[in-house]
Amino acid sequence: MCREPLVQVLSASLVAPNSPQVEAWLEYRVEDPYAVRLVFGARCSLSDEPVVWVFARQLLADGLDGATGLGDVRVWPHDPEQMVVELRSATASALMLIGTDEIRVFLAAAHGLVPPGGEGDLIDWDTAIAELP
Repeated sequence: MCREPLVQVLSASLVAPNSPQVEAWLEYRVEDPYAVRLVFGARCSLSDEPVVWVFARQLLADGLDGATGLGDVRVWPHDPEQMVVELRSATASALMLIGTDEIRVFLAAAHGLVPPGGEGDLIDWDTAIAELP
């Protein structure tokens, strides 16, 4: 089962003075039902390649209503129109503002493909366990 990913282009900007819009979009793939990908275009990268962050779909949903996330990705509401996404690595960090309407549209479409709680039904657990090191 390999489908085209669900894609939602975002209105995103860095939390910094005079920060321009950032080329970014979300992707959801039925083959990886628990995860979303937050992708930043090549213009946001030092290597001229898109930058991809993969994290739990539920993190976005929970972040609409309150602060959530431990570790590299944290999400929380900023105001009714925007949410904050904090991305941290060993060498850098960024705070992004993203429109909540876009997140809601994306999550509604993703939940239409795979309802919350139905993710595990799409995973071949025997194969996943066999592939463990």
